[in-house]
Amino acid sequence: MSIGILGGTGPAGKAVAARLASLERDVFIGSRQKERAAEVAGALKERWPSRLPGLFGVANEEACAAEIVIVATPWNGAAPTAAAHADRLAGKVVISMANALEKVGEELQALVVPRGSIAVAIQQAAPEALVAGALHHVPARGLANIDDPLDADVLVCSDHGQAMAATIELVDSIPGLRGVAAGSLSAASAIEAFTAVLVGINIAHRSHTSIRLTGLETG
Repeated sequence: MSIGILGGTGPAGKAVAARLASLERDVFIGSRQKERAAEVAGALKERWPSRLPGLFGVANEEACAAEIVIVATPWNGAAPTAAAHADRLAGKVVISMANALEKVGEELQALVVPRGSIAVAIQQAAPEALVAGALHHVPARGLANIDDPLDADVLVCSDHGQAMAATIELVDSIPGLRGVAAGSLSAASAIEAFTAVLVGINIAHRSHTSIRLTGLETG
């Protein structure tokens, strides 16, 4: 399974790219500037020599050719990026991992975005894509350090059965993560907003917590 990452040169994109590429997958870091993507991919390979053989830096257009596409841009660029590549994303599983957060005083607060959530905005921007929301609560720093183990449940929401199944399969392939079906795409607003709570806890306690659901048997 190949994975393309739109806006893959930012912290979230680099983190998920490194983690997935370390599992011997072909991962294509996308950017509006192919040279920038190649530079980021090269830097990651330098950090972990021989650990990321299938990692490549490409233009966003090329990243859209992958079997699964992850939108990892800043939240306010997610829907415009999806709209710009809507034709290429048609029929593909597209994973939204962005959270709309803004610093207010000393804390991060969730923003109320026009369509309720970034995931829904991406679905409307690329109506023929099979959009799922996932990976909102896994800290980028934890994902990025591929030597550190992960321990978290990942809530997945989608209106498409194919996207739900493919996203959970991808999440489950990452050691330490478990994908959990969390309902339709309408749940994305609550899932995205809860990130602000987790970030607040992590700041207050100087920790890197994630979510782990108890009493739930899956698989």
